[in-house]
Amino acid sequence: MKFAGIIPARYASTRFPGKPLAMLGGKPVIQRVYEQVKECFDELYVATDDDRIKEAVLAFGGKVVMTSENCNNGTERCLDAYKRLGLDCDVIVNIQGDEPFIQHKQIKALMECFETPDTDIATLVKPFEVSDGLERLECPNSPKVVLNQDGFAIYFSRSVVPYLRGVEKNKWLENHTFYKHLGIYAYRAALLEEITSLPQSPMEKAESLEQLRWLENGYKIKVGVTDIETIGIDTPDDLERAREFATSIGFAWND
Repeated sequence: MKFAGIIPARYASTRFPGKPLAMLGGKPVIQRVYEQVKECFDELYVATDDDRIKEAVLAFGGKVVMTSENCNNGTERCLDAYKRLGLDCDVIVNIQGDEPFIQHKQIKALMECFETPDTDIATLVKPFEVSDGLERLECPNSPKVVLNQDGFAIYFSRSVVPYLRGVEKNKWLENHTFYKHLGIYAYRAALLEEITSLPQSPMEKAESLEQLRWLENGYKIKVGVTDIETIGIDTPDDLERAREFATSIGFAWND
């Protein structure tokens, strides 16, 4: 099975304009992400609609493809890139351009999901730990995922699911394994145009979670489980936390 990696990256982020070009450990964030995963793929591209990002990627020796300004999300940008490049692959891996701490083991776990023939789409989760505390569990910016016995997603929610009836909230993490969704996806290439052409679904509109559109239309999302924490960068404050995190654990960049 052939896998290709695409890193969607846009400059005009509402909360953090120019985020891909912000410096982290002496290199732009987009370079950190690219270098973290480049050994996992024969074909890896940054997909962007901004010349500044394009020039930055070319400057560090990366591959880049210019995509439409009209892409509404990373999935649509992956499709646009896939079409423009004419990639010969079975699976497209959509790597978040603001996840500079992503690890090879996580990419491998995502790829292994496609060893199950029924897998249409794959994503990753990390179990919440008791030490995370109730506040992190209840945070709506950390979507939760419910899995079936075969490791496929049943539902994604910003609320805590399942609700543990008869258990005090402060003991929920001690009595059940809750899964936090990590925003990295992989799709069978043959289905990519299909899933991007679907209209918004009721649950997607309610939760503002794109993956619910796929579930509501019958696509099967296989879930890989990782024990590695990721730190996404959505705001300038997140960038500072990422810098502190790298320093505190002595993170070894793939330089």
